[in-house]
Amino acid sequence: MTRIIAGFAGSLSIAVPPAGTRPTSDRVREAIFSALDARDVIDGARVLDLYAGSGALGLEAASRGARQVTLVDHSFGATQICRKNAALVRKRAPRASALTIEVSSAPVHSFLTGSRTSFDLVFLDPPYDLGNAELVHTLEALVPRLEYDAVVVVERASREPEPAWPEGLALDRRKDYGDTALYWLSPTFE
Repeated sequence: MTRIIAGFAGSLSIAVPPAGTRPTSDRVREAIFSALDARDVIDGARVLDLYAGSGALGLEAASRGARQVTLVDHSFGATQICRKNAALVRKRAPRASALTIEVSSAPVHSFLTGSRTSFDLVFLDPPYDLGNAELVHTLEALVPRLEYDAVVVVERASREPEPAWPEGLALDRRKDYGDTALYWLSPTFE
């Protein structure tokens, strides 16, 4: 089990798939959302959580004021957990909330190439064994789905070499937390 840290669903325990995922630690999620709060990018945002696992990152954003959250994971078990967790978060939402939470079981690349929605905030927490070439391929498909001032947060193993970021995305900063490296990216539309 993990928990939502803050917002209307703060302290809510959510389920984690029993295998095949690597949940983002509370410490790393706290760091991510502290930085996002400082940038004032969550309130009213359209959020995309790719390789969602339990959906903890997207659901944390929902609890903190995002208006639309989409959780994407190809694993059947993970999407079932995401649906259950999303229902728990929706139950805690204020009555007047316009929050929508969608769960997709499509492969990430297929979702991105088939989507027409644009996003303000995107989390990518792929399995650490996903190669950098495949990650870059996913990011290339993501670029057309980004709003002009979008924020993209990529989580990788800190021991892995930094990916070669695709055209259309620029690295703002990297921050390591033990075995975890967070890369903060922004679009570079011309």
